[in-house]
Amino acid sequence: MSTPIDFTAGNYRYVPSVFQYSAGAEALPGFHVERVMFRKPVPLRQGFERIAAHIQAAGRPLTAFCACELRSPAPFDDAGFKAFNEIYVGTLSQWGIYDAATKANPVARSNVCPEIGGPPEPSFHAFSFVAAGDAAGPQFVISGSGEAREGAGSYAERIVRLNETTPDAMREKAVFVLGQMEKRMGAFGHGWDATTAVQAYTVHDLHSYMAEEIVSRGAARAGLTWHFNRPPVIGLDYEMDCRSVAVERAL
Repeated sequence: MSTPIDFTAGNYRYVPSVFQYSAGAEALPGFHVERVMFRKPVPLRQGFERIAAHIQAAGRPLTAFCACELRSPAPFDDAGFKAFNEIYVGTLSQWGIYDAATKANPVARSNVCPEIGGPPEPSFHAFSFVAAGDAAGPQFVISGSGEAREGAGSYAERIVRLNETTPDAMREKAVFVLGQMEKRMGAFGHGWDATTAVQAYTVHDLHSYMAEEIVSRGAARAGLTWHFNRPPVIGLDYEMDCRSVAVERAL
């Protein structure tokens, strides 16, 4: 896992990953993270407008935007996912966050697809930004990860137990994803004991491995929020993200 890089314009640091998101973001000393959830999904363009208004009303620059949670109508194929991501980072570039030249993106992100009652177009479910003021405990947001190994090649070539959803296969997928969460938190020097919330996204049963693989390692210390959603790319079956934030509110 890469060493965190300071994004001083936003008062946070991040773990580099791919062009569409970082592996995670953490507030710098003297700052904390605030998470805002929309009561109903807000379409991407309108969502960016509402996020900008909220951040600026809080007296913060748009570069303080550090994480978001998206909802899409259905999983993308590889080409569709790349096309969507290019549209998404366009706004981040306008805000002075995404560097098109280097493809550096400090913003953490999750993007999942509700199996029932999802939005008709890609939308925001929640976002996080960095605000001034120290807060007790670590302040970070870790990006969502599905069971795809990092590296070159298509998603199908990198997915753990592709097209398998037996209890044994789902356990292996979950263990891989839990490991990814631990690596990403570990890059900031944190672990499960620092989290204030952990979320799982799958439409498959997770009870057969929940106690041994999730609860036993401390990943459910603050409970586990299970969303009946699919990961954003066809072939993925299990995703997680986690965070440690001082303030959460709903709009």
